[in-house]
Amino acid sequence: MVEEAKILMGYVTSVLQPDEQIRYITRIHWIIFIPSIIILLIAAATFALGAATRPSGAFNLWAGIAAVLAFGGIIIMLSAWFKRETTEIAVTNRRIIYKRGFVSRRTIEMQMDKVESVDVDQTVWGRLLGYGNIVIRGVGEGIEPLKNIDSPIEFRNHVTGER
Repeated sequence: MVEEAKILMGYVTSVLQPDEQIRYITRIHWIIFIPSIIILLIAAATFALGAATRPSGAFNLWAGIAAVLAFGGIIIMLSAWFKRETTEIAVTNRRIIYKRGFVSRRTIEMQMDKVESVDVDQTVWGRLLGYGNIVIRGVGEGIEPLKNIDSPIEFRNHVTGER
């Protein structure tokens, strides 16, 4: 797991203290791609509708709308991919580490002995697909909600388990 962490978690591995080991690594769930997939499907349906209503080779309004939708869907997909790839979430034997961003970076770390509770919020779809939101409450502070996290129950178990 440590070798995997070095590949996937550049920030996390760079801030590890002596004798600190990574217990668990998670990331944002693939569900964040759903809006862009829906837009791309609508673009494909719009293009097919336009192709069915006009002779081949003739420009029509449907093709233009489909192109705009496809462009928007691709931009949203790239944004989701970038967010997923530049977010690191890890539990070590000493702390919880959360980093998001690439050029503009935001990091939050909480010592394990300061953690009071880990709240998991999952919808029905979240339970079926294995994602949810996590709120970590600490002594006098808290970490902002971690949204659409992959395997939130497993994350909670690594935080609240053996310390």
